[in-house]
Amino acid sequence: MRATLTFLEKLVRAPDRVGKADIDRLHEASVSDDAIEDAAFVCALFTTYTRLSDTFDFAIPPDAGFQAAAKMLLGPGYGFPPPVAWLAASDR
Repeated sequence: MRATLTFLEKLVRAPDRVGKADIDRLHEASVSDDAIEDAAFVCALFTTYTRLSDTFDFAIPPDAGFQAAAKMLLGPGYGFPPPVAWLAASDR
């Protein structure tokens, strides 16, 4: 986990300095290519969300809003809703 977080920090702070040696360090820490890709994708999404929310001054919901979101995420999670999931699966 620490190797992945170190990599993600570099990816965010100095993306032009990320190279093969960084990926090799992750492999040495037994991080698979799929896990590296997933971590980089999630990092990119959350970095984008953070920048957009800062730019547009998104309001932080009250505690009840977080509770409602938690209940929703415990069901389907972050996955696509059924019609979109079907379309995404058909492109493979």
